[in-house]
Amino acid sequence: MTPSDAAAKHATAETMRAWTLHAFGRSNLQLSEIDKPRPQADEALIRIRAFSLNYRDKLVIEGGLLPQLPTMPFTPISDMAGEVVAVGENVSRIRPGARVAGHFRTTWIEGNPTRDTSNPDTTLGGPLPGVASEYMVLPEHALVELPDALSFADGATLPIAALTAWMALDAQPGPRRHETVLVQGTGGVSLFALQFAQAMGHRVIPTSRSDEKLARAKTLGSFDGVNTQSYPNWADEVLSLTDRAGVDRIVEVVGGANLGQSLDALAIGGTVSQVGFLDGIDLSFAAVPLMLKHATIKGISVGDRQSFESMLAFMARHKIKPVIEETYSFESLTSALDHLDRGAFGKIVVAGWEG
Repeated sequence: MTPSDAAAKHATAETMRAWTLHAFGRSNLQLSEIDKPRPQADEALIRIRAFSLNYRDKLVIEGGLLPQLPTMPFTPISDMAGEVVAVGENVSRIRPGARVAGHFRTTWIEGNPTRDTSNPDTTLGGPLPGVASEYMVLPEHALVELPDALSFADGATLPIAALTAWMALDAQPGPRRHETVLVQGTGGVSLFALQFAQAMGHRVIPTSRSDEKLARAKTLGSFDGVNTQSYPNWADEVLSLTDRAGVDRIVEVVGGANLGQSLDALAIGGTVSQVGFLDGIDLSFAAVPLMLKHATIKGISVGDRQSFESMLAFMARHKIKPVIEETYSFESLTSALDHLDRGAFGKIVVAGWEG
């Protein structure tokens, strides 16, 4: 081997492939060769085996969520699973060979949110670098180990969608009062909420604009469904299904004026867990239903690592597997993003570098 061949081989060994964003807009995503990171003290190097897509990722790429990213080119996407291949000094929680998922809110370890743990600068996939690469380094405290029953593709769906659903249900250890829970749509957060609520013994009512998707949701354990295209005033139909009592909890992913109907469909003393804003970031609703029903609107922004670990234990105990509609190769990220635009039943995963 000549010196130039050796240098080329060394260069290849120290670089990796990654999707990089050079300016806002999907057309500015490029598959690039960049430096492979090395773990420093308290960090682990992870070989990424899969990542999943969230609505947040689309907004970051298009410039609709974060007006400024720290630097361009920027690697997007927030949720991944992979294997630890090396660790830096002082790492004790995670061992090489461990199968892990990243924790989106990297500094929120346990307890209620604080100014520090809610700092938006500590989230993966913007402003912190994202996971659409062959390797990445993360602090050991920003990793959770996956149960054996979950594949890398399964694990990649969990950090935002599953943990958001878990927190939206106010999941706590111990006995639970059985509730009626309404989940909106059949995307990742909503289907995780359906599966978790059903396993907790709650009665679950999903909404969708598709009878076919409502039928699929029923196979996961839903009680009944409401087609919001057939019933634009869908709150009235929910009240009919509940003998006018309303539902105890709503996982609200739509936002905008839809929140007004959520309050109409809510039971006395019920809770709306506001987790999304598909129809607009500005919420609008009448004050009277909120007041008369003594309702609570609770904002949810993912959760802490301890809750993530409790959720994983619950999933293992109840044998819950994520609903993945389709898996794309890493080279096909733009096609996966197109699928996200069309909507999915559950999650879209990107897994497996070619070559």
